[in-house]
Amino acid sequence: VQLQASGGGLVQAGDSLRLSCAASFGVWNMGWFRQAPGKERTFVATISRSDYNTYYANSVEGRFTISRDNAKNTVYLQTNSLKPEDTAVYYCAAGVSGSLKQLSDYSYWGRGTLVTVSS
Repeated sequence: VQLQASGGGLVQAGDSLRLSCAASFGVWNMGWFRQAPGKERTFVATISRSDYNTYYANSVEGRFTISRDNAKNTVYLQTNSLKPEDTAVYYCAAGVSGSLKQLSDYSYWGRGTLVTVSS
Protein backbone atom coordinates (compact mmCIF):
# COMPACT_ATOMS: atom_id res chain seq x y z
CA VAL A 1 0.00 0.00 0.00
CA GLN A 2 1.19 3.53 -0.74
CA LEU A 3 0.59 6.39 1.66
CA GLN A 4 0.53 10.01 0.60
CA ALA A 5 0.76 12.63 3.34
CA SER A 6 0.01 16.28 2.76
CA GLY A 7 -0.95 19.48 4.54
CA GLY A 8 2.31 20.55 6.13
CA GLY A 9 3.64 24.07 5.98
CA LEU A 10 5.16 27.04 7.76
CA VAL A 11 2.95 28.57 10.43
CA GLN A 12 3.25 30.73 13.51
CA ALA A 13 2.89 29.55 17.07
CA GLY A 14 -0.77 29.20 17.95
CA ASP A 15 -1.86 28.44 14.40
CA SER A 16 -3.46 25.27 13.10
CA LEU A 17 -2.83 22.82 10.29
CA ARG A 18 -4.75 19.84 9.01
CA LEU A 19 -2.62 16.98 7.81
CA SER A 20 -4.05 14.30 5.54
CA CYS A 21 -2.86 10.86 4.58
CA ALA A 22 -4.45 8.85 1.83
CA ALA A 23 -3.87 5.12 1.47
CA SER A 24 -3.89 3.62 -2.01
CA PHE A 25 -6.20 0.84 -0.88
CA GLY A 26 -7.52 -0.97 2.15
CA VAL A 27 -8.58 -0.05 5.65
CA TRP A 28 -5.78 -0.05 8.19
CA ASN A 29 -4.88 0.98 11.67
CA MET A 30 -3.38 4.39 10.99
CA GLY A 31 -0.83 6.34 12.94
CA TRP A 32 1.01 9.63 12.82
CA PHE A 33 4.61 9.92 13.94
CA ARG A 34 7.00 12.83 13.77
CA GLN A 35 10.72 13.33 13.56
CA ALA A 36 12.40 16.56 14.53
CA PRO A 37 15.85 17.40 13.17
CA GLY A 38 18.48 15.27 14.85
CA LYS A 39 15.94 13.32 16.88
CA GLU A 40 14.28 9.94 16.69
CA ARG A 41 10.89 9.38 15.15
CA THR A 42 8.23 9.42 17.86
CA PHE A 43 4.57 8.52 18.20
CA VAL A 44 1.98 11.29 17.85
CA ALA A 45 -1.46 9.75 17.44
CA THR A 46 -3.23 6.67 16.17
CA ILE A 47 -6.71 5.52 15.23
CA SER A 48 -7.86 1.93 14.88
CA ARG A 49 -9.38 0.76 11.63
CA SER A 50 -12.72 -0.54 12.86
CA ASP A 51 -13.49 0.77 16.35
CA TYR A 52 -12.00 4.18 15.67
CA ASN A 53 -10.24 4.05 19.03
CA THR A 54 -7.73 6.88 19.34
CA TYR A 55 -4.57 7.36 21.35
CA TYR A 56 -2.33 10.39 21.64
CA ALA A 57 1.13 11.24 22.86
CA ASN A 58 1.02 13.26 26.06
CA SER A 59 2.70 16.17 24.30
CA VAL A 60 -0.20 16.63 21.86
CA GLU A 61 -3.18 15.47 23.92
CA GLY A 62 -5.87 18.12 23.83
CA ARG A 63 -4.30 19.99 20.89
CA PHE A 64 -4.27 17.39 18.12
CA THR A 65 -7.17 15.31 16.87
CA ILE A 66 -6.90 12.25 14.66
CA SER A 67 -9.85 11.15 12.56
CA ARG A 68 -10.51 9.02 9.51
CA ASP A 69 -12.81 8.56 6.56
CA ASN A 70 -12.75 4.91 5.59
CA ALA A 71 -14.75 5.59 2.44
CA LYS A 72 -11.80 7.67 1.23
CA ASN A 73 -9.08 5.53 2.86
CA THR A 74 -7.88 8.75 4.43
CA VAL A 75 -6.76 9.72 7.91
CA TYR A 76 -6.50 13.27 9.18
CA LEU A 77 -4.53 14.97 11.91
CA GLN A 78 -5.94 18.30 13.02
CA THR A 79 -3.17 20.18 14.79
CA ASN A 80 -4.20 23.18 16.88
CA SER A 81 -2.31 25.57 19.12
CA LEU A 82 0.92 24.66 17.42
CA LYS A 83 4.17 25.25 19.27
CA PRO A 84 7.72 25.61 17.97
CA GLU A 85 8.50 22.23 19.52
CA ASP A 86 5.94 20.67 17.18
CA THR A 87 8.28 21.41 14.28
CA ALA A 88 9.07 18.11 12.58
CA VAL A 89 8.48 15.95 9.56
CA TYR A 90 5.18 14.20 10.14
CA TYR A 91 4.81 10.66 8.84
CA CYS A 92 1.69 8.59 8.48
CA ALA A 93 1.82 4.84 8.79
CA ALA A 94 -0.48 1.87 8.25
CA GLY A 95 -0.61 -1.40 10.12
CA VAL A 96 -2.89 -4.22 11.17
CA SER A 97 -2.07 -5.13 14.77
CA GLY A 98 -0.19 -4.24 17.93
CA SER A 99 -0.45 -1.43 20.43
CA LEU A 100 -0.47 1.10 17.59
CA LYS A 101 1.99 3.27 19.50
CA GLN A 102 5.23 1.67 18.36
CA LEU A 103 7.00 2.11 15.04
CA SER A 104 7.18 -1.67 14.77
CA ASP A 105 3.36 -1.90 14.76
CA TYR A 106 3.28 -0.39 11.28
CA SER A 107 4.21 -2.04 8.00
CA TYR A 108 3.80 0.86 5.60
CA TRP A 109 5.04 4.42 5.78
CA GLY A 110 4.45 7.57 3.79
CA ARG A 111 7.19 10.03 2.84
CA GLY A 112 6.23 12.64 5.38
CA THR A 113 5.15 16.24 5.35
CA LEU A 114 7.11 19.04 7.00
CA VAL A 115 5.52 21.19 9.67
CA THR A 116 7.48 24.24 10.74
CA VAL A 117 6.21 26.39 13.59
CA SER A 118 7.85 29.75 14.13
CA SER A 119 7.79 31.56 17.46
